[in-house]
Amino acid sequence: MKKGLKFLLWSDAWANLALGMLGPIYAIFIEEIGGDILDASWAYFVFMITAGIVMYLVSNWEDSVQHKEKLVSFGYSLTAVGCLGYFFVDSQTGLLIVQIILGLSMAFLSPAFDALYSHYVIKNQEASDWGKWEAMGYIVTAVAAVIGGYIVHIFGFKILFLAMFTAAVIGTLISLFLFKKEEFLNQI
Repeated sequence: MKKGLKFLLWSDAWANLALGMLGPIYAIFIEEIGGDILDASWAYFVFMITAGIVMYLVSNWEDSVQHKEKLVSFGYSLTAVGCLGYFFVDSQTGLLIVQIILGLSMAFLSPAFDALYSHYVIKNQEASDWGKWEAMGYIVTAVAAVIGGYIVHIFGFKILFLAMFTAAVIGTLISLFLFKKEEFLNQI
């Protein structure tokens, strides 16, 4: 596996850890800020529609960006901002703002990530290289779900959001290694 893939996997693992800690208990958080199941549905809608529309609009532009690692790092840093934003959410409006930030992070991050990942995949190892990314996503998110539940059970949501922010920052910092020279990143 090329070093470029390793950095992408580690960055994404930390981002998955960050976001995965909230996933299964998201609706409980919505209730804590006075929301209900419809508020949770609308928040998810805002995230998905923001990510989808903006991704559609910027992905063609991203093809022309020479240094896609900048977009990857930018996307991860927006993820960190979104995770920290949860710390300050006390209303549905605040929640929707955070969902927009996270939607923007995915819109900028995902196409650039996929392009870079494809660039570093070794010929005739496409299935195993992509399989490593898929497996990492499931495994890290599974572990994150349990960690997030325990953090909230013991310390509450505020500490969870700080833990999410910390994990997202680590992912962002790891993504900065993608700025190394191409020769280094292509090494196995």
